[in-house]
This record gives sequence, C-alpha cells and structure tokens, in this order.
Amino acid sequence: MTQVNPYLIFNGTCEAAFLFYQSVFGGEFPYMGKFKDMPPSENCPPPSAEDANRIMHVSLPIGNTILMGSDSTSQSGDVVIGSNVSVSINTDSRAEADRLFNGLSAGGTIIMPMESTFWGAYFGMFTDKFGIHWMVNFDENPHK
Repeated sequence: MTQVNPYLIFNGTCEAAFLFYQSVFGGEFPYMGKFKDMPPSENCPPPSAEDANRIMHVSLPIGNTILMGSDSTSQSGDVVIGSNVSVSINTDSRAEADRLFNGLSAGGTIIMPMESTFWGAYFGMFTDKFGIHWMVNFDENPHK
C-alpha cells in the first residue's frame, strides 16, 4: 500500500531535532546516516569537511507514519524555513513509483529523476507545478 510521510530538511540541526523528537515520541531510529557514510559515485562527489557529519537521512516511526529528515549541504545551500518540508511517497512497485512521479511532476521541475540508489531504493525528487516538494521511493531491497 502506498504510504505518504513528511520529510523535513534542516540547516545542520537535523540530528539534534530528531533526538528531540525521539525524546518526545519515543521509539528507535531504523536508520540514521551521515553524508560521510555515502559511497562515492560520479553523480555525487564526496562531502566537504563541513558537510561530512551532517545527516544524509534519518527516520523515526511514529504510529503509522514515519517522520523523515536530512540536513542541507554546502552544495544545496541553506534551507528556507517554510519550504523545508517535502511529501515523501513510498510505493509497492517501480511501476507505481513511475506512475506517481510522472503524474505529479507534470508541469513541475524534476530535481532528481527516478533511479536506483546505493541505499537499495528506486527514488526521485521534484517540485510540482504548485511549488510543493515531493520524493517518490520504492524499496527495491527492503531487507538491506
């Protein structure tokens, strides 16, 4: 079943924010990774010393929702508070991910086309024609 979750972007305070949210909601982080943990690739150069310890991705289950987040990087620039929330969609298939990505991104701006990632997902990002930021994800290897 397709699931929609909030995704929050921070200016270097993601870890502190999520530790705070965890102290309030409880629970455990299934994943918290830093930019220095990413394997090198031609599309993604190694992080700068300034960015290495920033959070690349974190997730905190809260009831039937997963609160997710990351920090901005020196390459992406500072986040503007108020536009630092995305809607993240997790799908059950690549076909559904493509259908939703193509439908919702029509007339918008594609930030990252759908592609397989090092973390085992088929993933893409865009801003729709109304200025809403979206992320579409299908876990190709959910047990990774």
